[in-house]
Amino acid sequence: MSYKRAIFILPHDLLEQVQEYVDGEYIYIPRKSSNKKEWGTETSTRTELQQRDIQIYEDYLARNSLQELSEKYYLSLKSIQRIIRKQRNIN
Repeated sequence: MSYKRAIFILPHDLLEQVQEYVDGEYIYIPRKSSNKKEWGTETSTRTELQQRDIQIYEDYLARNSLQELSEKYYLSLKSIQRIIRKQRNIN
């Protein structure tokens, strides 16, 4: 996210109206809902986590204990349980 100078973007009368509320302060203007992107669509993180979750489930099916999985993947027991439940529902 980069900052834009309002003086170069907004019409003068609109800028004056905004200054009535936030004079000289930063303001965040959220995206329109039609322009929002899903989390992880611009990086590989989402795919990497999906692959990790599949591997956790495969390890679970191979008789690894929840405690072993927790230590191996550096996740809490609750997180391991949630991932296994989710993967079980997918398969």
